[in-house]
Amino acid sequence: MYLPTITEGAAWAIFASPLVAFALNAAAVRHYPRQAAYLTILAVAVSFALSLWALDSSIEADGVDLGFGGHELLSVGPLAVNAGITLDGLTAIMLVVVTGVSLLVQIYSTAYMAGDDGYARYFAFMALFTASMIGLVIADSLVVIFAFWELVGLCSFLLIGFWFQRPAAVTAARKAFLVTRLGDLGFLAAILLIWNETGTLDVAEITDVALAGAIGSTVLTWFTLGIFAGAAGKSAQFPLHVWLPDAMEGPTPVSALIHAATMVVAGVYLVARLFPIFQTDGDVMQVVAGVGAFTALFAASMALVMTDLKRVLAYSTISQLGYMMLALGSGAFVAAIFHLFTHAFFKALLFLGSGSVNHATGTFDMREMGGLRRIMPITYWTFLLGGLSLSGFFAGFFSKDEILSAAWDENRAWFYVALATVGMTAFYTFRAIWLTFGGHYRGSAGSHDAGAHHAHLAESPLAMALPLAILAVPAVLAGFVNFPEHALGDLLHGALPAGVEEHHFEFRWGIAAPSLVVAAAGIGLAWALYRKGNASIAVPSILAPAQRLLENRYYVDRLYEDVIVGRLFYGLGGGALQLFDRYIVDAAFDWVAAAARRVGSVGRAVQSGQLQLYGAVAFAGLAVMMIAYTLAVNP
Repeated sequence: MYLPTITEGAAWAIFASPLVAFALNAAAVRHYPRQAAYLTILAVAVSFALSLWALDSSIEADGVDLGFGGHELLSVGPLAVNAGITLDGLTAIMLVVVTGVSLLVQIYSTAYMAGDDGYARYFAFMALFTASMIGLVIADSLVVIFAFWELVGLCSFLLIGFWFQRPAAVTAARKAFLVTRLGDLGFLAAILLIWNETGTLDVAEITDVALAGAIGSTVLTWFTLGIFAGAAGKSAQFPLHVWLPDAMEGPTPVSALIHAATMVVAGVYLVARLFPIFQTDGDVMQVVAGVGAFTALFAASMALVMTDLKRVLAYSTISQLGYMMLALGSGAFVAAIFHLFTHAFFKALLFLGSGSVNHATGTFDMREMGGLRRIMPITYWTFLLGGLSLSGFFAGFFSKDEILSAAWDENRAWFYVALATVGMTAFYTFRAIWLTFGGHYRGSAGSHDAGAHHAHLAESPLAMALPLAILAVPAVLAGFVNFPEHALGDLLHGALPAGVEEHHFEFRWGIAAPSLVVAAAGIGLAWALYRKGNASIAVPSILAPAQRLLENRYYVDRLYEDVIVGRLFYGLGGGALQLFDRYIVDAAFDWVAAAARRVGSVGRAVQSGQLQLYGAVAFAGLAVMMIAYTLAVNP
């Protein structure tokens, strides 16, 4: 069925619909929790339907920007801030991912969050979170992108710390907010730098000027590095990755939305949106790829020993985001977005599956699980399909294979790092599956998550099971969106300016076969060690130091929290401030007080109570005034 090209009003409605739901939930519906949930679901459903229309229009336009020009928001001297919509192939893909995953998460949340005291508040925040990410995706101005970028950070802070009565949640929210702000300083500096150089904040105009060679190479280097700093913070790339595992303190549906379709993919999207500018500096591309490759391996190694199911998935997300950055740095623009697309579905499925397990067992500790395969068949089979896709089969096979191919052509060292990560990913994924669903049940129903109010060993209700079943379909089949004849690639190429080239993928069994073998080996090793649900495996003494290193997350968190924050900021910084307070602030106040006392002592001497002295002073004053007047009149 032919659809007309989407109108500008309909495109704005994609963003406005969840924003209106947030406003109504916050202002009027907050006293009616069930209605708040229905309103948010309806609003996101409208956005999803309109996003499909936008995708259809983008396909008809071959991915070229449909061009809904900016409307002036603010003008201060030479600075003009416009709000317009970029709607090209990249935007259309992102809109479908954000709204589609968000819709399923909202439906799932109606059961998972049932009975929570903050039920209406939760759905208000989720509506704002979705609107913020949509605004970030469609914005055509760097400063508007930055505004929504910060709003996404604020929403993550509110949702990670949703159960604010729990100290761990408050600490995790604060940590996420502060760590990502470090990267955002680079993003803000990049915006100021490029505006000073070009006089514009429009992404398309900046891209055209950069490609025309009108911007100095040094400026472009610092600009792209600043953008990448912001992206590294949001997308949890080393060394700003430490906030993401702790973000698991939020409700599990929040974790699914953050990890699959909103906050963490914002950084990848930003680099992809400015990909033509990044390509002008080969050294920066090397930095992006190198950080991505290292992060992929680094995070995967920590997931090997985690015992908390959500933390395993959190480190997996960091690792997969590293894959996407590796692809972008290798020039594989399409491969990066392709993996973002497939990852959104299977990672949302895995997180929601972990929430389903938590709903039944009351814990995320895999050592207290086991034997759930027969008790929770829907959760088990859908989780298994998501795990296979993450491990490099089904949808994940196609997108990951393209990244491996690009890494092979660009830098063999990156290829071998990515290949090793494939094996580690398969191992920790199926370790989690066997510990959770294999063997016999080892725990007791005692909730560790405030959302699991009625933990009981049974399959989750329909509102939770249905999104799992729906997500399982794209987790298996989403890889085919790039067939036939690179359909996804053709759509995304339309988002690139003419003349900008990216790594063109050709399927090669020489790349695919080793990937499949390594993934199968990882699964086989996990099966051999954990197929019976063994919660603890004796580690040879020679490997014990490595295990402690991984369990302590390479001591990076301890370095940040204990050394940098605890000793440098609170220790040295606090000591310096204490000295400043004692010898500068207190000394200044003491000097002022002493001076006031001296002036007061002189005044007290004058106030003697003797009328003769008062008269003499008054006469002297009058005489001075008369002399001054005489001099003024007769100079």
